[in-house]
Amino acid sequence: MFFPKAVYCRLFQAAFRLTQPLLPYREPQVIFSCVKLDKVLQKEALKSVLIVTDRGIVENGLTEPLIRVLQENGIRFCVYDKTEANPTVSNVEEAFTLYKDSGAEGIIAIGGGSPMDCAKAVGARIAYPEKPVEKMKGTCRVRRPLVPLIAVPTTAGTGSEVTLAAIITDGKKHEKYALMSFPLIPRYAVLDASLTYSLPPHITASTGIDALTHAVEAYIGRSTTRETRALALEAAKLVFENIEAAYKDGSNHRARENMLHAAHKAGLAFSKSYVGYIHAVAHSLGGFYGTPHGLANAVIMPYVLEAYGKSVHKKLYQMALATGICSKNDDCKKGAELFIQAVKDLNARINIPDKIAGIKKADIPFLAALAEKEANPLYPVPKLMTRTELAAFYYQIADWNSGREK
Repeated sequence: MFFPKAVYCRLFQAAFRLTQPLLPYREPQVIFSCVKLDKVLQKEALKSVLIVTDRGIVENGLTEPLIRVLQENGIRFCVYDKTEANPTVSNVEEAFTLYKDSGAEGIIAIGGGSPMDCAKAVGARIAYPEKPVEKMKGTCRVRRPLVPLIAVPTTAGTGSEVTLAAIITDGKKHEKYALMSFPLIPRYAVLDASLTYSLPPHITASTGIDALTHAVEAYIGRSTTRETRALALEAAKLVFENIEAAYKDGSNHRARENMLHAAHKAGLAFSKSYVGYIHAVAHSLGGFYGTPHGLANAVIMPYVLEAYGKSVHKKLYQMALATGICSKNDDCKKGAELFIQAVKDLNARINIPDKIAGIKKADIPFLAALAEKEANPLYPVPKLMTRTELAAFYYQIADWNSGREK
């Protein structure tokens, strides 16, 4: 990277790291069952709520426990179930209009990261009805408090129930961008493992590795704290120990519960320590092609970790020790190599591919530019990379034999 730009990136990150203890991070109040939401509804004095979800969640009956609680407590509700896999500005505007028209007083997001991100952006629009979503992208653009927001994850991966970020896709520009502001952190998070039983194996796999990606990027970055490092190691250990059991048997309550805790801990870790180039590349693919975020992260992670080289050897060795992948007799380089291989092997065992179909060579310069713009200078990555270096990842992960690349 051009030296002046590298200096700028590191100075920006250093300043952000120094101010981190002063920032208003908070954690949502955790509830372990939908049936216990009655006390929250009473506390917040809610009479009407907007449920933000997607059609798959509704069709699988996952909203039914939530709706029963609302009905038993006399709470009126309306449902927005059109959220796309990569929530769009149109989704946000439609849900925002429904919120206003229905007279809702709070929001309940139920589903994976997509409904939660959509709900957060709706909350931002309620707080700033005069501002379009695009005007709130970036860091700390949303300063007003949101209406009560309750997050009910039905996947174990995104950690969106604890994060300050909402990732929204601009369908017209084929671009993904992040709203990152502290008021976007939900007030409450419902970690009910029973809601994840019907999650299909392939989504269990990709969202589970998404949680691992969050833990890894939070741990190897340059803005970690003792707290975030501990959370990241705990999350990674839980993923390696439980994801295959959850993948093979969706009704394994212990495995499902542990995966929810893994996603939650990883979410707390990366909220404070941030992510890196894995996410930057994944977001570009999601915004341009609609590639599911968890899948993109899972495929990309080994390639980026290998490219970081010796800058991550020590930290990956520590992660390998914590997850039982290597022993103290291994040196840092060996431990890092074993960790990366363990990720590849885990992906293979749960049928995550090592390539992504549909990437077009002509699009790669634009995609790399999007990734570079997102990551530099914000993400405190262990090794700075240029647009050209980031472009190499798209070539590595592209499935040229799929017949879809033109």
